[in-house]
Order: sequence, then C-alpha cells, then structure tokens
Amino acid sequence: MASHKIVHWELMGPDASALNSFYHDLFGWKSEEVPGFGGYSMVAADDTGVGGAIGAGNEHMPAYQAMYVEVDSVDEHLAKAEATGGTTVTPRTVIPGMVVFGMFRDPAGNLVGLVEPETPAGE
Repeated sequence: MASHKIVHWELMGPDASALNSFYHDLFGWKSEEVPGFGGYSMVAADDTGVGGAIGAGNEHMPAYQAMYVEVDSVDEHLAKAEATGGTTVTPRTVIPGMVVFGMFRDPAGNLVGLVEPETPAGE
C-alpha cells in the first residue's frame, strides 16, 4: 500500500499577484510563475517544507486552499471518497507533461486534491 503522503498544496485567490506578494512579505516565500497558467506560481519546498503553489482561483472556486495527497489511482480514490461520504469536485484531469489530479470535498467540506505519482506524457 502506498504511503499516501501530502505532496503539494495550493493557496488560491481572486488576485494571484497580490496573494503572492502577501506570502512573500509575510514569510519570505519566493515563487516562480508557470507560463501559460494565469498567475499560477510554484513555491519551492526549500521555503515551505512541502512544495506548493499560489495563484488565481476560478469562477467556481475563486478562493480556496487545498492539500494534495499522492495516490496510485485518482479515479479509485475519488470513488472511495464518494463511497465514504465525500463529493467529487474535479474528476481525474490530465495536464500532459505535468500532472494527473482530481479533487474532492470531505464530509466537513474541506477541499482535498489527489495526484498520481507519474508525470503523464499525454493521454
């Protein structure tokens, strides 16, 4: 069985630049924008313990925070989350060359992401 460790986090809000500045001023976190992803910026694990990202939310979730847990199968764990009282927010999604992920809300409403360990070449 996989260890299901936390491997990533996100802090998202309506103004990615202001949010990045806030966390830089508060904690000294340095971020690097990912080209083509609308203000989504990576923060290195060296600064935070576990690497993550700060950026802009979307029309469905303008501001949120989430942690991401590594799993062997996003589909399998989304189904398991639903069977035990959770709700799928984002089905299994592939971003070629970057990540395979999905998201759910637990019974208390907390947002949790799932990420597969392999970087997809494309599907």
